[in-house]
Amino acid sequence: MSQPPRTNHLRHTLEDDGVALGILENTYNPTLVEFYGELGLDFVWIDLEHAGPSPFDGDRLEDLARAAAVTGTELLVRLPEPDPGMVRKTLDAGVRSLFVSRIETADQVRRAVEASRFEYDGEPGKRGFASPRASRWGTTDDYAGTEDEEIVVGVTIENPTAVENLEEILSVPDLGFVFAGPLDLAVSLGYPGEPTHDEVEERVEEIREAALEADVPLGGLGFGMDDVNEKAESGYQILNLGSTTGALQGVVQLWFAEYEG
Repeated sequence: MSQPPRTNHLRHTLEDDGVALGILENTYNPTLVEFYGELGLDFVWIDLEHAGPSPFDGDRLEDLARAAAVTGTELLVRLPEPDPGMVRKTLDAGVRSLFVSRIETADQVRRAVEASRFEYDGEPGKRGFASPRASRWGTTDDYAGTEDEEIVVGVTIENPTAVENLEEILSVPDLGFVFAGPLDLAVSLGYPGEPTHDEVEERVEEIREAALEADVPLGGLGFGMDDVNEKAESGYQILNLGSTTGALQGVVQLWFAEYEG
């Protein structure tokens, strides 16, 4: 019995010019992914660049994606490099929204996006055909004909070369979004741990203005809710509110501060 295609709510939020709010789940726990969906978050960010399981660990990705699907949130997976094989493996596990780090050129971006598509820019894509979890193991009705419409592939802009090549990067067909990465950008500019340094903020603003001009959705980090609200007003459509460990740290520190014993 065939199944209808699954809807990527994050993609539709971006297409409708909405704002998606999410959290970095940096303990890589499926239960917490499911819980964040119950709390109403639009996406749960899984960072496979700086920690977590191998990006090629399909079983772990399936478990995390399955937990997201239970409550209708979207898993947003960050890959450590623009490896087309890594893109295909992640999508085949059932992830539909991902973004790629360590890019510098439009050609790198194009290869990553092309790897996510059965058809790309009027030509055959390079997704590769199989019957993995993404196709509900071969039961999805017209999988090849509908999958491309539910996939989002973005990139992180996090180094000066990428900023210099931003116009060409933003022109890559079917680029889902760009994510302004102030923390890694600060490192690449020589100011590690200083995401609010003037030079870093200038580059981030350059990214924002270029993305809005090119009509490509923009993602970024929220440093407190005042910052989140300001960024939502200034055109950001994907905003990370914080992390699991950061939220726990804040609550536990508050408990200690209020303890009178």
